[in-house]
Amino acid sequence: MKGVMRQMIMAGPRKSRIIEVPIPEYNDNEMLVKVTLTGMCHSELYPWMVAREGDILGHESIGVVAEMGKNVKGFQVGDRVTGLGGGAYKEYIVVSPEKMAHVPDGLKDEDAISEPLACLLSAAMKLPVETLGDTVAVVGCGYMGLGTISLFKAMGYGRIIAIDLLPERLALARNFGATETYLPEEIPEDYISNFETIGKADLTRSGDNANVFYPGIPTVMEFTGTESGLQLAGALVKAHGRLGIGGYHNDGPRSIDYKLWNFKAITTINCHERRIEYESMLCKRCMELLEKGIWKFTGVTKVYDTEEFDRVSEMMEHHSDGFIKAAFRP
Repeated sequence: MKGVMRQMIMAGPRKSRIIEVPIPEYNDNEMLVKVTLTGMCHSELYPWMVAREGDILGHESIGVVAEMGKNVKGFQVGDRVTGLGGGAYKEYIVVSPEKMAHVPDGLKDEDAISEPLACLLSAAMKLPVETLGDTVAVVGCGYMGLGTISLFKAMGYGRIIAIDLLPERLALARNFGATETYLPEEIPEDYISNFETIGKADLTRSGDNANVFYPGIPTVMEFTGTESGLQLAGALVKAHGRLGIGGYHNDGPRSIDYKLWNFKAITTINCHERRIEYESMLCKRCMELLEKGIWKFTGVTKVYDTEEFDRVSEMMEHHSDGFIKAAFRP
């Protein structure tokens, strides 16, 4: 396909602009996809804040196959597809078929952007249920936290404790399966496992340290991406419990109370994923789970025009106007 298309690039810190560029060329093993929506990822917030002229954002794409190479199998022109790759704040992207998934007819575009869904599924599977009905807590109830809550419900967790700074997000958490919700200042004391609640560290080995196992929560997932959220999540984990770190901490170093974490002998799990082949498989699996109703996670993404990108980024930064998740038309 010849011609030009619209593409969003960064003009500098906190400022994007639309330019015209040639429609990209594809080879015999690739597909040209006309983008219908590109999701905004929280990992793009810091890059947006410190952007340089010409920086390109966007990796959550969904669209329609416009053209394809002669060697491509399993897809046809006109198919709705979603997956990995492309740099998608533009009208057309070139993708590899093995990184794409078919979109079921019953799903809206804004509910079927598979890259963040695959990240959620990957993260949740790193914290599997040990016994049906187990207790878990999720700290941070934005898009990723809410999606994880709904996944944890599907996975068989029983008590699902949601914690966030915003009451309106806690209301959404209850809709997606949370059984208890708290603002940080409302968390019950017996959910906190620190030296105030477990007492002085006993290293004499003369007792059984039973007191360290009483307070706290056995499995905690953090999805705040902030230092304070990570510290809170670590304080919630009981002795020999699990802490999943799902928040994207890309704006600087983090200070944690490792004396406490070390004493409690907790397991920390980095819940991010970098294996492209595995995540591509998860994109397909997410479409199946949503289509079959096993994973009930739709209706949280709002659609905007790309010209609104900077305004919506400010909404994400300040958690204003009920922001949960945004997607943009090219």
